[in-house]
Amino acid sequence: MATYKQLLAEKEKIEAQIVEVRATEVAGVIEKIRALMAEHELTADDLAPKRRRGRPASSEKAAAAPKAELPPKYLDPKTGATWSGRGRAPAWLGKNRDKFLIPEA
Repeated sequence: MATYKQLLAEKEKIEAQIVEVRATEVAGVIEKIRALMAEHELTADDLAPKRRRGRPASSEKAAAAPKAELPPKYLDPKTGATWSGRGRAPAWLGKNRDKFLIPEA
């Protein structure tokens, strides 16, 4: 049975072989890629995906149909300002929303 030190020495030899074989294989693969790129007249920009940032562009359907406005639920009697209840609440609404609620007709 092999000792711990012998196994470590074998491991180091095998790891060195792995690094060497990988380097030669990678060099061959790179050469093949370069040959194919030259044959088909490709550049590195052709291979790299285009990076897009932000929200994807909307489809034409979504752009053509604007969202319908919601009827107001709250009214400020001093200024006449209204709020539909969606989005950030206006400052004039305060904590007690009931006193600004528009009665349903």
